[in-house]
Order: sequence, then structure tokens, then C-alpha cells
Amino acid sequence: MTTRDRYLDFLRALAISCVVAGHWLITALTHRAGALAAPELLATLPWTQWLTLVFQVMPLFFLAGGNAAAASWVRADGRALPWIRRRAVRLLLPTAVYTGLALAAVAVCAAVGVDLGLLAMVGWALAMQFWFLPVYLLLTALTPVLLAAHRRFGLGAVGALALTALGVDVAVLDAHAPVVGSLNYVLVWAVAYQLGFCWADGRLTRRRLLPRTLALGGSAAFALLVAFGPFPVSLILVSTETVSNTNPPSAAMLAWVVAQCGLCVAVAPAARRLLSRERVWRLVAPVGRASMPVYLWHMVPVLAAAGLLYLPRLAPEPVVGSGTWWALRLPWLLVLGLLLWVLLLALAPLDRALRGLAVRLRPEATVRHPLLFWPGFAASVYALAVFAGHGFAYDGRFPTLAAALFAAGTALVLGSARSEARQAEPVLTPTP
Repeated sequence: MTTRDRYLDFLRALAISCVVAGHWLITALTHRAGALAAPELLATLPWTQWLTLVFQVMPLFFLAGGNAAAASWVRADGRALPWIRRRAVRLLLPTAVYTGLALAAVAVCAAVGVDLGLLAMVGWALAMQFWFLPVYLLLTALTPVLLAAHRRFGLGAVGALALTALGVDVAVLDAHAPVVGSLNYVLVWAVAYQLGFCWADGRLTRRRLLPRTLALGGSAAFALLVAFGPFPVSLILVSTETVSNTNPPSAAMLAWVVAQCGLCVAVAPAARRLLSRERVWRLVAPVGRASMPVYLWHMVPVLAAAGLLYLPRLAPEPVVGSGTWWALRLPWLLVLGLLLWVLLLALAPLDRALRGLAVRLRPEATVRHPLLFWPGFAASVYALAVFAGHGFAYDGRFPTLAAALFAAGTALVLGSARSEARQAEPVLTPTP
């Protein structure tokens, strides 16, 4: 593995670690009227919204993804549909297993009469990370077009995406156009993805000052937009805010994307030298290999801890935000880390089986049924977007339509082609 590959894996490992730590840190559990509740920390303690500047690192996923996609596309020899399907399979297989088990649990709980409010909260917690999946799948499908624009316009394609995203955000703020605003879920994150192309072919590194300029310029723009514009500092949705930086992604989020991407490219040479040391790499590699299982399953330990410690009132419950509450965050994180480690050990055989299945399902020169693939792809993306927005149990009810669409769509994507006599490619660990 090259040091460049190591750095991409490091970015994924760093991103997933920050996402998990951030979700765990802001999770507060209490008893209210004899029922378990999860007060919104960012709304209860507004100063904690500044912490999202550390934990909102999703631009790293898209930057690394764009970089890797550019290299992978070269190896695909222009066969767009097989390439898109292969990458979709890597995401959909583990996601389908997780989603199937979560939906089965929701169905059982609904059948036995679990409180609708509690079921809705649990269903939302299990799907809160899903917003990434439909966005990344759409960018995967758009990669041939985005790469063509990159080859023709270079950094100009990044600028065009950014300007379009700014125009969409103006429409959201002035005209209150939520449907138009949905475009920014693709446009803003496509900026990071497209910057990954520019990084891969050296356009970001030919001029030594360019990455630093992006980092400083993006940071300054974010500070100005927050200080003098209508945008909050929080880079995670807060229910008390009338303007959000994530729902849909705003101009402030776009500035943060540019800043974070510029910083990552600027520090890449030093990071690669550090990662070339085997002792350092041995610490990073396991997190990178487990990134997809960790991403999907990291909220399950929270629910396990709630059931084992909070429902029977075994865990102390100081006032949220008090000194004692913050002091207990460290043991809380350690307990969740231990539960996740045990869960990953239990899931290891399943993970190996899914990797093998992904190899056997890879398409060869053509996809046999493209007219089935694209409707299946669209149904899967739509269902994942529904789960991301409403959870697995919206209003405490089983999401029958979304579940059916996801099952049918995933089956069509997986079954549209199968490997034949071509030599198999090396097995790659699924990554978000």
C-alpha cells in the first residue's frame, strides 16, 4: 500500500472516529416521568455548538472519496455502469444487512406494543447517520459527468459547483424554497468530491500556496458568515435554530468544506511521512478497515447502554451540563467503546462474508440488465433518504413503503450483473 493510500485511509479513520465520538459525546440520557428521554445537548447548552467545528468532518469522506474515485475510474477503462454498480454494491451490501436487522427489530417492537414515542426515538437514533449514504451514492452515479467537467475545466468546475450552491442557498433564505434547497445536499458535498479529483491529478498541489489559501479563505468566510450573516455556528442540525447549516447544507457549510479540504491537502506531506512509520500505521489501519461497520453500528452501543444502565437506573444521572455530568463523559465514552468493540468482534464473520459476496457480485464488462439497475438504484437512494430524514420508525410506525423500496431496489442493484470468467480484483474494505 502506498503512503498516498495510507493518508486516504487515515482521513477516513479520522473522520469516522470524530463522527462516532461526536455522536456519543452529545448523547444525553435521562428519565422523565418514568420514561427514558434524550435531551438535545446542543439546544440545552448552546455553547456546545462550538464543538461541532471539531466533530463535523464529513468533508474528509468526500475529499478522500473523490481522490480514490479518480484513480479507480482510470482503472475502469471508461466502463461507467459496471464501475458505478461495483461501488454501489460495496455500500449497499453492509447497509442492507444493518437496515434489515433494524427494521426487523422495529417490527417486533411494534408488534409487542412498545411505546410509540420510544420506538420513534430509537428508530431515529439507528438511522441518524444515514444521510451520508444517498448523497454519496448520487455522487458515485454522477462521477463520470463530474470527472468530464474536471478534465475540461479543472478548478473551474469546483467554482461552478460552489457558485451554484451559493445561488441555491440564497433561494432558500430569500424565497424559502425547501425543494430547491435539496440540491445543496449534492452540490455542497460535490465541491469536496470534486476537490478530491483536483488533488488526485496534482492541480491542488502544483501551487504550493493554493491549499493554504483554501484553508484560510474558507475559514475566514465561515467566520464572516457566522458573525454577520444569518448562519449559526453549529455544523449539526439544532432544533431551536431557524436557519440550519446542514438541512440543507448552507453557504457557511460550503465555506467549512473548502477550509477543511484545503487544510487536509496542506498537511498531507507531513502526514504521509508520519504514516510511513509502521508503528503509527498499525494504530490507524484497524480503524480504516472497520470504517463501514463502525459507521453503521456505532449507535447500537448507545441503545445497549440505555437498556442495561439507564432503564434499571444503575447509571448516575446528574444534571445535564453540570460538572459531574461532564466528568462522567469519559467513562461513558469508554463503556460505549467497549460495547462497540464486542459488537464488532461478533460481527466479524458477517463482515468477512459480505466482503466475499461483494467480490462474487461484481459486474464484468457490462451490466446485464441496465433497465433494472437504474430503477433499483433510484429506489435504494430514495429509501435511504427517507430513513435518514425520518428514522426507521417515524411516529413509532413501521416504514412499510420505504422498507419495500429499499429491499426491491437493493435486490435489483445486486442482481443486475454477476461476475463471470474475468480475474477478480483485489478485495477492498468497504468504506463510506
